Amino acid sequence: MQKKMIAVVLSGCGHRDGSEIHEATLTLWAVHKNGAEFQCFAPDIPQHHVLNHITGEEMPETRNVLVESARIARGKIKDLKAFKESDFDALIFPGGVGAAKNLCTYAMDGPNCTVNDDVARAIRAMHAAGKPIGALCIAPVLLARVLGNVELTTGQDQGTANDLAAMGAHHTPTSQGEIAVDRANKVVTTPCYMLQSGVDQIGTGADNLVRAVLELCG
Repeated sequence: MQKKMIAVVLSGCGHRDGSEIHEATLTLWAVHKNGAEFQCFAPDIPQHHVLNHITGEEMPETRNVLVESARIARGKIKDLKAFKESDFDALIFPGGVGAAKNLCTYAMDGPNCTVNDDVARAIRAMHAAGKPIGALCIAPVLLARVLGNVELTTGQDQGTANDLAAMGAHHTPTSQGEIAVDRANKVVTTPCYMLQSGVDQIGTGADNLVRAVLELCG
């Protein structure tokens, strides 16, 4: 039987200004653990900014989201412009603040945010094709902004839940490792570091999300 192929979209490297490395890595681990394959993608765009991950201070330099994401993908990554929904069974977005700074402008603009054109195109194409989409941590805001009326979780923060509602989505509170599954829209989300979590709990959440996504693939 042919293995399911999952597209994983990264947003840089490092939780303050790119992809959360634990969430991204454990998503890739869960894909292989559950018998599927992955291809990483990222938009070939400048990073919103670069932060010192020790101090949190902005650094006087520029970086590229695709180049930084390649660190996590071990160089095996493609420009998101090359994504074709017909080549994949599912689409997953790991979290990290880069999802809210580089893939969209949620970190700056809240529910009035805009989503990167290639990110929005990939989400719409997969949804229109009836193929499942997963999102971890803060990445569900992408799905709320693009799809609107979907059931999502980002954990238990009421402020984020209110923002999701303002974008037309419905928030389900969850704890560490839990997932929210919108079967009608084939969307699966999990809170990860939106809650105080250990790396093992991130692994549990990523594994639960990937297994649910693969189940929705049929």
